[in-house]
Amino acid sequence: MRFNRMLLSATLVVVALVLQVSVLARLQLPGAVPDLLLLTVLGLALVYGHVSGALIGFGAGLLADLAPPADHAVGRYALVLCVIGYLAGLAKPENGRLMSAVGPMFVVVGSAIGSTLLYAGVGALVGDTAARHVGLTSLLFTAALYDLLLAPFTVPFIMALARRADNDPLAETNAASDVSAGWLSSGTGLRIGNQRGGLRVKAARARVARAGRIKVKGAKRL
Repeated sequence: MRFNRMLLSATLVVVALVLQVSVLARLQLPGAVPDLLLLTVLGLALVYGHVSGALIGFGAGLLADLAPPADHAVGRYALVLCVIGYLAGLAKPENGRLMSAVGPMFVVVGSAIGSTLLYAGVGALVGDTAARHVGLTSLLFTAALYDLLLAPFTVPFIMALARRADNDPLAETNAASDVSAGWLSSGTGLRIGNQRGGLRVKAARARVARAGRIKVKGAKRL
């Protein structure tokens, strides 16, 4: 990984972990906790690919394992995020653009469910049965729901920052809006940037048409 990738990834992971521990974990929501760290790994993996996604996921998970008030075996969440980061990196868009919200939505939901199952599975191997007492079904549903609701406000902007730091040609002034358009279009295939451009063209045509009608009326009066 290049230095700018490492610096940005480390910064985003630390910020996400601090917010996760100090804010999201204290909301006392029913079921799971919104996983901002997971969404950060997903956003970076969708830009940098599967190898970088696995490395970032391992580092982020290891920090989460060591950060208080962690009460599980060290390396458990590192393994989970390493696998999730690798798999999410395989879903990296070929042209780098998110044209629809459907693909990223499936990635987020699949990652939320997969990380919960993998975390519970690894816990069962080491004798941690906390998931059984909470209810695995409730954890899966709430994890997918919370992460899906939080994703449109985090993943597109993380991807835009990653592209800009990587000097990606897509990271122009409209990069963030292009990435966000894929989420906000809700799978319709329409792009918000094109819609705005189309509205501008229609307005210009309407002004030209009105000017032409005024000129014709003036000529008839003469």
